[in-house]
Amino acid sequence: MPVLGKLALIAAVLTAAACSAPPPAPSAPPPAAVAASDWSPAPVVPLPSQPPPSLVVDAPLPDQLAMGLVVLRYRAENLRIVPVYGPAALDVSPRIGHIHVTVDDAAWHWADGSGEPLIIQSLPPGPHKVWIGLADPTHKILDQKTVNFVVPVHNGHH
Repeated sequence: MPVLGKLALIAAVLTAAACSAPPPAPSAPPPAAVAASDWSPAPVVPLPSQPPPSLVVDAPLPDQLAMGLVVLRYRAENLRIVPVYGPAALDVSPRIGHIHVTVDDAAWHWADGSGEPLIIQSLPPGPHKVWIGLADPTHKILDQKTVNFVVPVHNGHH
């Protein structure tokens, strides 16, 4: 069969397959409208005024704590956690920031801009505390929480 004949045959098969394909499934209905009071502005435009930022921290997850692993979930309200620092970032709207973390009143802390849960391991059994400060891009603390917990005696390492 000459090349043009083969191409015509392939085109005919493809056309027949496309014409016999089932119609696409209807798209999902649009999500239900959310009441205006439950809906915050999309974080893509500057906000003329913003409520003060606040920090919410959950207690450590008990199953992990029993294995000697401290997992602390947190979230910021009225502030997005991002790894952006410096005075120029103070003008970003909606507001951005990060957290500072201190374990057991250590003389040092670390900063985190990931927004992911804090995972602390290898703490000895006994009482501990983790201080979390919600900071602006210049490291000024805007809100803070302290979480107290007890690491139980456990077998094995994580």
